[in-house]
Amino acid sequence: MRFLRRGLGGLFLLAVTLALLAFAVDRVRDAVETQMNAEYKAPPARERVFAVDLMTAELETVSPQMPAFGQIQSRRTLELRAPTSGRVLWLSRQFVEGGEVSEGEVLVQLDPTDAQSVLDRTRTERMDAEAEVRDADRALVIARDAVKASQDQADLRVRAFQRQQDLRARNVGTAAQAEEAELTAAAARQAVLSSRQAEATAEARVDQAATRLQRARIAEAEAQRVLDDTTIRAEFDGTLSEVQLVEGRLQSANEKLADLVDPQALEVAFRISTGQYIRLLNDEGRLLSVPVTVSLDTAGDDLRASGHVIRDSAAAGDGQTGRLLFAHLNDPRGFKPGDFVSVMVEEPPVDNVVRLPATALGIDGSVLVADDQMRLEAVPVTLVRRQGDDILVTGAGLDGRQVVKGRTPLLGAGIKVRPLRPTADAAPESAAAAAKATNAAALAPTETGSEAGRAGVPQTVAATAAAAVATGASGGTIALTDDRRARLIDFVEQSNGMPAEMKAVVLAQLSRDQVPSQLVERIEARMGG
Repeated sequence: MRFLRRGLGGLFLLAVTLALLAFAVDRVRDAVETQMNAEYKAPPARERVFAVDLMTAELETVSPQMPAFGQIQSRRTLELRAPTSGRVLWLSRQFVEGGEVSEGEVLVQLDPTDAQSVLDRTRTERMDAEAEVRDADRALVIARDAVKASQDQADLRVRAFQRQQDLRARNVGTAAQAEEAELTAAAARQAVLSSRQAEATAEARVDQAATRLQRARIAEAEAQRVLDDTTIRAEFDGTLSEVQLVEGRLQSANEKLADLVDPQALEVAFRISTGQYIRLLNDEGRLLSVPVTVSLDTAGDDLRASGHVIRDSAAAGDGQTGRLLFAHLNDPRGFKPGDFVSVMVEEPPVDNVVRLPATALGIDGSVLVADDQMRLEAVPVTLVRRQGDDILVTGAGLDGRQVVKGRTPLLGAGIKVRPLRPTADAAPESAAAAAKATNAAALAPTETGSEAGRAGVPQTVAATAAAAVATGASGGTIALTDDRRARLIDFVEQSNGMPAEMKAVVLAQLSRDQVPSQLVERIEARMGG
């Protein structure tokens, strides 16, 4: 009987369990059917407000900077070449790569033996020519005296002939005497002609001697020049480069020895586009002498020098585009010919332009500005220049307006925005202030039915974010994109459970270039991102 009672009790309990299980299944099925058949009511839509970074557009006069790249070169570069051949007997101690030499300093001495022999021979020939000139001068003097004597004798013979003719006319002299006197006068005149011929020959000899002397002097000067060419001197103060010579080497004529560079007469040659070149011309079409700044990146200690544009190339160059310009450097200390440098050219000033970040300009050539109701509107602008990460624009009604600094695909005309204007004053002065703000946030009451609550955001974000600020100084930092920063700031601003003091602390942290990584991680964990 006891066994029967226990068996019946077990069956009863089993039956009750099965009945309850069936009842539970039926209730679940009814609940699912009711939920599926119920009409879905979407939550009331509310306008989304985007947090944006605004700046005030101000008209100003700006001198745009034109970037370019160029190469340093020297206006005075001389190739040292041997004018004559010979063996190198002596080299200056400064005749090495990078040696600094002074004007007139002896650099190289070639073997002068052959040149000295030629000079001695030409000097001897010059002395012979001088002796010939003196001999010719003496012969000319004698020839002229002989002509004078012959002329005097001829005059006497002519007077004697005239006297015999007079005697014959008075029947005193004979015809034979007259004829003899006439023959003597004719012979005297012939002697005069011979003397004049000798005089002409003496004059020609003088001319020939003078010509010979001049040729001898030219040969001597040439030999002296060849001898002087065996000594190579510095034409100006400079530095030697590409030295290719050693003592004892047999040097050929016109062979390059080294380059002499003037390190103080440096200039930079750089190429710009034709459009940029036009902006550097005045009303008369002449190139402006605009200032330039040259810099050379040296991994920390950059070399810089100022200067001004002095000229441009006469031709564009084979296979080249744009224009080649040259600028003089005022203080080229540290620069060397051949350096590739960055050149920043200062253009003429441009009036009434607004400087904005490049991210503010849309692809349609407009910028977004906020009106009095903080709604965006598109204002068309004209791009004047690009200056690195900034742009210079002009546009009607742009002065004094609030312009969106960074455009995103989510922003457009008619969208309502909220300005982001964090200040450094909102940052806590110490970790104690952050801890105090943390305690205040942790003790803040949770508001039910708030906007953050309706959106499904836990109200404990205040304490979480405050703790991240308090500990974020000891951790690492990261850089945020504009969209990510805007989402974090929007989340913090919509958190009603955070005190105003703590909210200012968090916003100040999020507005920095480098944000504590722990702060970002904890806020995004609460956001579910």
